[in-house]
Order: sequence, then C-alpha cells, then structure tokens
Amino acid sequence: MNFDYDENHLLYRASIERFLEGSDIAARKAQRAQPGGIDRARWQAMAELGLTAMALSEERGGLGSSLLDLVAVGESFGQRISSDNWLENAVLPVLLAGSGLAQDETLIDALASGEAIAALALFEPDARHATLPRGTTAKPTATGFVLQGEKTFVLGGMAADCLLISAATDGGPALFLVAADAPGVHRRGYRVIDGNEAAEIRLLGCEVRAEARLSLDWEAVEAALTTARLVAAAEMAGLAQRLFDDTLAYVRQREQFGQPIGRFQAIQHRMVEAYARVDQARSALIAAVTSGDPQDIAGMKAVVAEAALAIGREAIQLHGGMGTTDELEIGHAHKRVLLLSQWLGDPASGLDTYAQAAMRVAA
Repeated sequence: MNFDYDENHLLYRASIERFLEGSDIAARKAQRAQPGGIDRARWQAMAELGLTAMALSEERGGLGSSLLDLVAVGESFGQRISSDNWLENAVLPVLLAGSGLAQDETLIDALASGEAIAALALFEPDARHATLPRGTTAKPTATGFVLQGEKTFVLGGMAADCLLISAATDGGPALFLVAADAPGVHRRGYRVIDGNEAAEIRLLGCEVRAEARLSLDWEAVEAALTTARLVAAAEMAGLAQRLFDDTLAYVRQREQFGQPIGRFQAIQHRMVEAYARVDQARSALIAAVTSGDPQDIAGMKAVVAEAALAIGREAIQLHGGMGTTDELEIGHAHKRVLLLSQWLGDPASGLDTYAQAAMRVAA
C-alpha cells in the first residue's frame, strides 16, 4: 500500500506550512493570551487559505475536502505544533453546522469565511468521554425549546460566537445552535494542558426557537465525530514526527564524555524504537483513512495516541532536566498530544470500541 501523498496534497501542505512557519513558543504564548485564546486576525488569515471551509461541501460554498485532505493538513498542524484551534473550532463545528443548518446560509458563510467562530459543547461533568447527552435537556415550548444543564471541556468556548450544544429531547439526542451570549448561557473559562482556553457552560433556562435545532440525526453527529477523531490522530502523528525529529537533532549535538550522546548504543536503541513508533502511527493513520470504518478509526486513534505519548516521554527523558520546562518545543508538543489523546475518547475507550466491533465480526 502506498502511504505517500500525491502532488496536490504536497503542494497544499507546503502552503499551509508556510502559514504555520511562525508558530514558535513566543507566538503560541501571544496567541493564547488573546481573548478566548484565539487571535481573530490570524483566524481570518487562516480562512483566506480555505482552512475554515475545508469541511464544508462545495454545494454550501466550501472546499469539499476529502478525508485524506483533512489528514494531510492535520499532520502539518502537528509538525508545526500549531496553537490554532483549526480542528476544534473550524473542522468539527463547520462540518456539523454545514450538515444540519438547512436554511441559515448567512451563518454558514460566516463560519466558512472566518467571520464567526463556533464551538461544540458535547461533554458533561462526571460523564467522561460519553458523547450522548445525559444531564442536559431540551424541553419543548410553544415556540421552541428551553435548555437546562451543564457542559464542560468546550474547547474554544470562550472565543466562540455561537455554540453547538447537545441535549436530550423527547425524541432522542439533538444538537442546538445557540448564541454564546444568549440569555441563560453562562460561561467560565479555564486553561487546559496545552495552554488552550476551554469553557464550562451552564444553561439556566436558555430559550431557543425551534429553528435552533439542527436538522440531522445523531448518526450524522457520530459520523462527524469520527472524522474529528481521524484528524486528531493525524495531528498527533505530526506531533510524534516533530518530537522524534527534535530529539534526533538534540542527541546528535549534545555531548557527554567527549562525544555526542547519539553515539551511545543505548541511546541508539531508544531512538530506533521511537522511529518505529512514528512509522507505526502514520501507517495506522493512513490504513484507517482507507478503511473509513468508525470502529477502525477509534482503534487507530488509540494506537496513534499511545505511540505519540511514548515518543513524547522518550523525548523528555533524552533532553534531561530541561525536557520538563516550557522553554522547549518538545514540552509544547507533548502537552498537545496529551490533550488530543483524551479528546473524543481516550486510548482505553478507543481500544474498547475496536475490540467490541471485532468480537461482533468474529461472532
């Protein structure tokens, strides 16, 4: 199987990487210091490259990008250790809104053009990685619904102009589009491990019109989450490559006992194992793209996450004491892997999903 990208992918990746060239430690810190953790001017520049419209179909004015297109860009974001919330606040929300908003073309255009930012409010306190809403409810009224409940780990939630909130209805789970500053919506921001700003959201009698309910069933929501898991794995694969490359460069120039530590056999063995993990992660990623099966993708994300986490730990150890500081790129990369490994399911839940699917096939 050919695991290489074609010429179009490589050319587009090159343009993305030129955009991401300034993603150094100082730039990341400055961006995270912006209100809500998102630099609006940079977000607009990202939109001009088409990045905010990739997940939107051509019929809705987007690029209609394939899974492999999204994976290629995700790897680039990982290799550059980008602090842009492209996956969390462009790919996934735009994919959901573009599929579920039948009439509101104005909002779709605003999201695709980067003029507006959306965030997905999916997770609930004490529910870990469960995607189905439990405590958040939407009770029908004469004109629409009243939302009650709490959401947590809403990435980009403090910068968002609108929220996609999951809630349980009498007819099953549903997504609702709610203005972030609507009456009854209360947000509290907090920092997560990679420096991103997430939000906790309390819904206290938030009234929305009937049109606020997205016109897509929950299977379509799960399909969008599967795509997001795939792109998250792509970003982790890119981060794993960056961690390996930076560590390889370091052991080649760091001297001990009069020679580079990369000449020590024990270090060479550890680097070979790290290289094998990088190759394993990328091979699993492309194989999952080829399969497209949700269970395969859940299992693949777990495999990529465990490989990237192992490489990150190795990189930190081989850099010695300074590997734990915030002044090295490897620390930023490893923290991003830690966040993505837990987002939309941790490795244990991903492997469990894959195992259950395998047992059903065997039966």
